[in-house]
Amino acid sequence: METKEVLFLIINLTTMAGVMLGGYFSLQRLSQLKANILSLKGNNAEGSQMKLQALERLTLFAERSGLKNLVERLNDGKKSAAEMHQLLTDTLRSEYEYNMTQQIYVTPEVWHAITRLKDQNIYIIHHITSNLPPDASGSDLCRMVLEYSMTPNAEMNVIVLDAIQFEAKKILN
Repeated sequence: METKEVLFLIINLTTMAGVMLGGYFSLQRLSQLKANILSLKGNNAEGSQMKLQALERLTLFAERSGLKNLVERLNDGKKSAAEMHQLLTDTLRSEYEYNMTQQIYVTPEVWHAITRLKDQNIYIIHHITSNLPPDASGSDLCRMVLEYSMTPNAEMNVIVLDAIQFEAKKILN
């Protein structure tokens, strides 16, 4: 063999060894990453604690997002209906976005219930606002939302809270 051929063979063998070694370390890292994900997702104490903390935060979101609680917390009596509408819907959206990361710790059903709660309450606020006269005050809007919230089955947050409690009991048992 010529020197060129030997050198070419050495370079190819070295490259192959490097690729194989890199592949081995990549597989090791993938295995470690998978183990980390499974430990968070699994039934270990740390994973369960993280799930329970997520459920606690989502419980707070569901409580704060209830129509009655939302209106009582935000109504100052000084805004127009349009301003109050904006404040109510912006508050729902921002609190939802703040809690968005919790979805990785809860079941898809619980997260879907949280999303539906936000969407339904925004829809209700839009609908009530659209039926008010143009010169309505924020207090008028809040009064109408409170009246609606007192009708049977109007407060979806109660159903969501039940779903969250069910999930928490599954983790604790």
